[in-house]
Amino acid sequence: MTATMPVEGGEAPDFEASDQHGATVRLRDLRGKWVALYFYPKDDTPGCTKEACDFRDNHAALQAAGAVVLGVSGDNKAAHGRFAAKYELPFQLLVDDADHSLARSYGAWGPKSMYGRTYEGIIRSTFLIGPDGRVAHSWPKVSPAKHGQEVLQWLTEHR
Repeated sequence: MTATMPVEGGEAPDFEASDQHGATVRLRDLRGKWVALYFYPKDDTPGCTKEACDFRDNHAALQAAGAVVLGVSGDNKAAHGRFAAKYELPFQLLVDDADHSLARSYGAWGPKSMYGRTYEGIIRSTFLIGPDGRVAHSWPKVSPAKHGQEVLQWLTEHR
């Protein structure tokens, strides 16, 4: 079952997940900060690597704008650790559980198709959560190559 994506201005679904180091990340603990929560299909694949590297390349500016970047996929802690190390990603990658409850809570899990085959998976999407815990902006469809820059631009123009 696919959940609906949270609406802009609505409360962001709270979550608790582990990162690539085993640390627990809770959205409620990030109140007062902007959170760029981005969902991507798989570690170390071409599009996902482009997206992660663009967030990496814009990370210092995103931090200066008060934002925390969190990437989410269904990959495990070890895969996240290898991916982050290989590309020197300075932000946390969160492990979604086997039920994909984090992705589902944001409507980022659902039907996809590739080469004529239909399956369920992570829908590449991003949510910019404001310091008040509400969704300030969302990108339901993402072009990965310059997405970190796109999030930074929106944050710079609207915060």
